[in-house]
Amino acid sequence: MAKILDGKAIAAEIRAEVAGGVAELLERGVRPRLDVVLVGDDTASATYVRMKERDCAEVGIDSRVHRLGAETPQEEIAALVERSNAEAEISGFFIQLPLPEGLDATPLVSAIDPSKDVDGLSPLSAGRLAVGLPSLLPCTPHGVIQLLRRSGVEMEGREAVVVGRSNLVGKPLAQLLLRENATVTVCHSRTRDLTAVTRRAKILVVAAGRREFIGAEHVGEGAVVVDVGIHGKEGGGLVGDVRFEEVEPVASMISPVPGGVGPMTRAMLLYNTLQAARAQAEATVAG
Repeated sequence: MAKILDGKAIAAEIRAEVAGGVAELLERGVRPRLDVVLVGDDTASATYVRMKERDCAEVGIDSRVHRLGAETPQEEIAALVERSNAEAEISGFFIQLPLPEGLDATPLVSAIDPSKDVDGLSPLSAGRLAVGLPSLLPCTPHGVIQLLRRSGVEMEGREAVVVGRSNLVGKPLAQLLLRENATVTVCHSRTRDLTAVTRRAKILVVAAGRREFIGAEHVGEGAVVVDVGIHGKEGGGLVGDVRFEEVEPVASMISPVPGGVGPMTRAMLLYNTLQAARAQAEATVAG
């Protein structure tokens, strides 16, 4: 039986560490603040933002939500991004995605100051990650690395396969695994003989965005399997990109859905906010 990669427990550890860091900053008169730009009335986005507000309150981070109607012009959101970049009290901020139809997220995310890009998704942040410069790391990929590291998974020298090449998860995760000195293969919709490639993996991370796409036939005996996917089930509940019941007997470790990567993503957002606040406080002292 595979060991469960317990994202809930590890995320709780990280939140406790962040709370300690926030307390230290508060003693110095610095209050970390996380702002969210929420456009429209998407139910899932609103729920996620409420969860992030709750997380911030738990660790002592000030949290503000800018709620804008779905009809808000692109230019108005762009102006809010520029004001947020300039406002010293804001440690970091992000735009909740997806945006309503008719709005283009790319130029808006691209305009976020990398020092405040707590989602780690702007082109400048992505470029700094790719060339190995310090940056705020994208939350889900960094959460996967922390989940593996804190679960005692050795990454150096091992063959890691990432299924999915999105800018949100697949590409930055491959970069982070390379930083850990893993040997990395990225698979996608054009990969030939996917099963042969994934079965080689000692660490298999699935971020394909396809419900229960990966089964036991894709997994080598004793592999560590991380499921980044999340999909609603008919009648309630959630499933991932991996057919858990099939894969769990084959794997040595596996992350569940829910309770695996999801809590880690939220924890790393808090971590990034703390890191941004620290860096900005140090820059102010140095200046």
